[in-house]
Amino acid sequence: MQTPVTTYLDDIYECCLDNRSGERADYIRELAEADPEPFAIALCTPDGTQYSAGDALREFTIQSISKPFAYALALRDRGFEAVNAAVDVEPSGDAFNEISLDEHTGRPENPMINIGALTTHALIGGPDASAAQRSALIVEGLSQFAGRELTVDEGACASELEDAWRNLALAALMRAAGKIEDDPDDVVLGYTRQCAVRVTVHDLSVMGMTLARGGVNPLTQERVVSPEIAQQVMAVMTSCGMYDAAGDWLSHVGIPAKSGVSGGILGALPGQVGIGTFSPRLDAFGNSVRGVQAFEQMSKDMGMHMMAIPAPTINAIGQHCRTPTARSSSPSRASSTSPRPRWPCAGSPRSRRAATTSSSTSRSCPRSPRRGRRCCSRACAASRPKATGSSSSTPTSA
Repeated sequence: MQTPVTTYLDDIYECCLDNRSGERADYIRELAEADPEPFAIALCTPDGTQYSAGDALREFTIQSISKPFAYALALRDRGFEAVNAAVDVEPSGDAFNEISLDEHTGRPENPMINIGALTTHALIGGPDASAAQRSALIVEGLSQFAGRELTVDEGACASELEDAWRNLALAALMRAAGKIEDDPDDVVLGYTRQCAVRVTVHDLSVMGMTLARGGVNPLTQERVVSPEIAQQVMAVMTSCGMYDAAGDWLSHVGIPAKSGVSGGILGALPGQVGIGTFSPRLDAFGNSVRGVQAFEQMSKDMGMHMMAIPAPTINAIGQHCRTPTARSSSPSRASSTSPRPRWPCAGSPRSRRAATTSSSTSRSCPRSPRRGRRCCSRACAASRPKATGSSSSTPTSA
């Protein structure tokens, strides 16, 4: 069924679809040969309602979007103290595959870059978990976040292992530094399988909403991680999730997010929405070009920036101004005052139709320039009919 949300997403899809800039990841054979054209967007609300546009059922490998969830599982299995002793939470400012270590402690700068993600992977399942057990636990944990059973793309995994030498070197460095205790080959194999789990944009939106709901999956109602862990993960995503473009992302989009080189981007806006996008062409930072554009547009149109100042509550600043006419409005007439979404592109067919459609709905306040806007002006308050009878609070004399 078409709704205002799906109509809005369709417009976002149409606006971004013609953007064919960027290149596929050419250092992984499976990704270099992937079809560059698919594009999809999905949203998930706190009650589990999902909306989408484009190729929303197409599966792709999760890649680095798995990192915040592996970090969450490590925190769940080992606790904050043990994980923080092995991996820092500072933005690196470096590319995802750089050797970014704290100069004093030797810890990886954060769990969203490869050297930190390899270290985090080795912490999942406890110190006695075997490589096979750890790999199974990760797939199980990602499935809990997604609300359905996920599987590994074995072909993609084998393709990535062909050129995993740098990751092997990073894991060996962490083993030599005492940050991990497992064999580096086992760590790289497990981490590569973690990145080869297949998802859709619907899965990403649900996984994002699970974090945004404090660790409770909106579809299954299962608690996957504690609210403290969900908060920690989203905080690190905010500062480190988009690699060396994290600062630009925070200032322009303002949504905790994580990207992957297969073309996916996951967003988690606390308490509000989980977002997933997919398009394989990447920018110079390794982020999906269309995905970044879609997130920027949604953040701007819908006021999703986490630093945006919210509208003040009516209880704090005044009363809703109601005229006698507004009081007698029928329910159907009152419902017509709900604001319509703003179309993202001025040139789209829907935006042109919307621009030529005049509004004839009644306003809650005759002085308000926007439909449905609450007014607290003294002038409006003074224009309301005064109650009859004595309203004095002064006590009468005996």
